[in-house]
Amino acid sequence: MSAKKYYLTTPIYYVNARPHIGHAYTTIVGDVLARRHRLLGDDTFFLTGTDEHGQKIERSAAAAGIPPQQFADQVSKSFSDLWARMGITNDRYIRTTDQRHKLGAQHLFNTLYEKGFIYLSTYTGQYSVGEEMFVDGPPGTIGPDGKPTETVTEENFFFKLSAFQRPLLDLIESDTLKIHPEASRNEVLNFLRGNVNAAVQTNLQSEVVNEERNTLLAAETFNAAPESLDPTAPAGPWTLNPGSSISHSKAGIPYVEGALKDLSVSRSSFTWGIPVPEPAASQAAQKHVIYVWLDALANYMTAIGYGSSDPADQAEFARYWPADLHLVGKEITRFHCVYWPAFLLAAGIAVPKAITANGWLLFDNAKMSKSRGNVVRTETILDAFGNHVYAKQFPDSTQPERDLFASDVLRYFLLREIPFGQDGSFSFDALVTRYNADLANGYGNLVSRTLAMIQQYYAGVIPAPRFEETDATSAAPDGFETHSVGKAGIALQSRIQSLSTTDFTTILTDIAAFITVVDGFITSSAPWKLAKDPTKAERLATVLYTAAEAIRWLTGILFPYCPSITAKVWAQLGLGDINDAARDGELAHLIWGGLVPNTSLGPLAPIFPRADKGLADIMIDMENPDTPSSLTPSTLTPQQAPTTRPETPLKSATTPTPAQPISTDRSHPAAPPRNFTEPDSGTHVAGSAATTTHNGLTPSHTEATPSAPFTSAASQLPVTAGPSDASPQITIDDFVKIELRVAQILVAERIPKADKLLRLEVDLGYEKRQILSGIAEWYTPEDLIGRKIVVITNLAPRKMRGLESHGMLLAASEEGGKPILATFGEDIPPGTRLK
Repeated sequence: MSAKKYYLTTPIYYVNARPHIGHAYTTIVGDVLARRHRLLGDDTFFLTGTDEHGQKIERSAAAAGIPPQQFADQVSKSFSDLWARMGITNDRYIRTTDQRHKLGAQHLFNTLYEKGFIYLSTYTGQYSVGEEMFVDGPPGTIGPDGKPTETVTEENFFFKLSAFQRPLLDLIESDTLKIHPEASRNEVLNFLRGNVNAAVQTNLQSEVVNEERNTLLAAETFNAAPESLDPTAPAGPWTLNPGSSISHSKAGIPYVEGALKDLSVSRSSFTWGIPVPEPAASQAAQKHVIYVWLDALANYMTAIGYGSSDPADQAEFARYWPADLHLVGKEITRFHCVYWPAFLLAAGIAVPKAITANGWLLFDNAKMSKSRGNVVRTETILDAFGNHVYAKQFPDSTQPERDLFASDVLRYFLLREIPFGQDGSFSFDALVTRYNADLANGYGNLVSRTLAMIQQYYAGVIPAPRFEETDATSAAPDGFETHSVGKAGIALQSRIQSLSTTDFTTILTDIAAFITVVDGFITSSAPWKLAKDPTKAERLATVLYTAAEAIRWLTGILFPYCPSITAKVWAQLGLGDINDAARDGELAHLIWGGLVPNTSLGPLAPIFPRADKGLADIMIDMENPDTPSSLTPSTLTPQQAPTTRPETPLKSATTPTPAQPISTDRSHPAAPPRNFTEPDSGTHVAGSAATTTHNGLTPSHTEATPSAPFTSAASQLPVTAGPSDASPQITIDDFVKIELRVAQILVAERIPKADKLLRLEVDLGYEKRQILSGIAEWYTPEDLIGRKIVVITNLAPRKMRGLESHGMLLAASEEGGKPILATFGEDIPPGTRLK
């Protein structure tokens, strides 16, 4: 067993609703990382589960007419069943209603209480019953649910969160606790530092400024209270607000002392939760349950034995804690990056090493959001690709085989399309298009034609290559040097190893580009022609061996992302069980040329049935059985969603800010975490958030719609301009309507049965797009990859050959001549606007 351990967790998903694609996204990320670390030989433990306590669960169960435990059992089972159906390889599935967890959570509460970090007090504030959160304002304030709040006075146990402001700042600023992405890290630090700009105001004086006094105040006396300053001294530009005190973290960064308030960690207004244990319970006048966030966060430790008296559990906790990575949704970053490490510091327990927040999925098809909470179910995608695609090709296949195939399709799409840590758009059209382009026509076509030729020309036995003893970069007579494919594969592996393990989009984009290189090598080498010339026998063997080795190479790299699909390819190569190769370390140490000649191929069969474009309609109808399907996209409004967890009231010694419907002021004793997410409309579920948004509008075919990467499109062919005197004049107002930007070509490939068209995927810096261009007569895909070009980015959508595009390339040519793409002699970043 490797001495290096890797403990990875997803958020535990709140059981107020069934699982959806947002939950699947975060869980898929966890599974990819777990598989990756296992094949590297790490002692890996992967945890997921469900969060089952709180007032919302109590009320949902009451509405369903069943006890809360039965309600939680049903919804939690839907999560665990789905993960099993998708082939998720979690090592443990925790439920916060488990007795083991209850005992561990109570142990943590007692530890904090005995150390003096939990105390009993009361709080009065305006409470939104619908949203289970306190809001700022006087009695009658309208809550986020649009209804008047209630004045609630509660006896609470409070955690001394205020004592950990400086320790948390030092922890995060030093990267002892790593927070990704950078935007989430900055949000957490800003919350911890408080409003320094408001605490230190600039006193603009143009006449008399004591520079020595200014230097003293700015560099030395930020810690001084206002009353300690000499009132007779000349006023400098730095003056402290009354009641504020500025200190500096270990890194020398200023923060407002007292910006972090104490935190309620119990509730007495409902009973569905873990009881506050003795001796604290006897101090309260009412029965309390541990508030859901202290309860829920403790799962990361209780799942591996924390609080247990069993020696085996204690050994497991010592083996895996601290966690190497917590995966969370961005809307719960504060709870994980502020409250959780504060609890651990207070208890004397090591903090996790890293916390990474993923963004939200935004659904751009209005048919999917008839009412709030109607989000895309993962089962819809599994059923559609499993039964309407895979089962049609393989009618004798089992349901698990269909599910795992469909799961791989979803895994590939989400990780390829959505840069991890950012919000991303999901549509059924984009899913079908990406599957056909990358998996069926890309990877699948490469595998099928290569292995079919080996079967035809060599009776299904991998031929022995004979590489020429020439420089690897020199050109063979057909224009390609065989070694160049190996060099591209090695470069791909090196690049992937240099990237962040969560940079999935770049990794899969690089893999798609490598497939294009290998396809181009085969097309240029034309093995079907070599097979007709006996004098080219060695060249034929070398070409087909190289193509087969390239397939082995990229299949090994793709395994954590698409484990079921790659297992079939690995078996057809005659290499056995890919899971054995992963366990044996073969996939972690791929060596170019490792494919042994004379290996017999396994039984060949299609792996990637083509998905009909109408599959998108089928999935829409499955989600909305009472509504006719439509391929017309709605206008995407990337709204964010309200938190589904009630925010914890904060005990404050300061006066609340003036009343507002919803406050973002950190100083308020019950301020919700709206400064992190600023929720608007839509829905999400705690842990991993998926947001369904639409405004009920359907654009006309002439309107440009905001596009997700490669999902919506306009298709325009380059048109050769006529003589200048034949062109109609335009005004400057017409010209400024055209948006020209720098784009870099990431993927270029031919479109079947379209001799003039190429499908391009370009990087615009702020997003990626698909463009169809009629330049296939003059440019090969290999000529284009990596080029920086000029793109018109604000053209209206249009389809050709069933594919969508968004934009047009700029090229120059004499009439009837080859179009020359507009490009650059100097390096310029993608997305730069041309003026």
